[in-house]
Amino acid sequence: MKLWGGRFGKATEKIVDDFNSSIHIDSRMYKEDIRGSIAHARMLGQCNIIEKEDAAKIISGLEAILGDIEAGQVEFSVSDEDIHMNIEKLLIERIGESGKKLHTARSRNDQVALDFRMYQKINIENIVKKLLELEETLLEKASENIDVVMPGYTHLQKAQPITMGHHVMAYFQMFNRDMERFMDCYWRTDVMPLGSC
Repeated sequence: MKLWGGRFGKATEKIVDDFNSSIHIDSRMYKEDIRGSIAHARMLGQCNIIEKEDAAKIISGLEAILGDIEAGQVEFSVSDEDIHMNIEKLLIERIGESGKKLHTARSRNDQVALDFRMYQKINIENIVKKLLELEETLLEKASENIDVVMPGYTHLQKAQPITMGHHVMAYFQMFNRDMERFMDCYWRTDVMPLGSC
């Protein structure tokens, strides 16, 4: 099932399919793709855009697919290009015509933007957690070395004496600025793109 397949009179070569496929990269976003699709299906049903029964079938189908992926029972296909098409194809195979209604009021770009934002938020949270652990370690080391005197350097030359604690805290401040940048990125990423189609 190719989004652009109708533009050609015959099947494309395998090398073209491999070139266009991103499943080897975006397969890591399967949770975000399914979670976003469940939220979208729930909205479609609650707003009576599709039948509530169809929305329920879509949601239960997606939940089953998520379980199968996590159990290692799903092999993604390069010919289905990306994680979105792989999951959509599985859904339609499992629940039939109701699965085709999932894309009502949602463009592929909406879906990609949502998946990527959700994925990035999780990564930012993990990085910030690691930075906090590193900062705790730096604070401990600074405390332990508060009275240890060492030469400070400026322009690669020895300058005034400083303590090892102060030197370590300089790194604490650098990592703290990095963490603030990640948190700013999180805030900018935490925007719902669904509904913009």
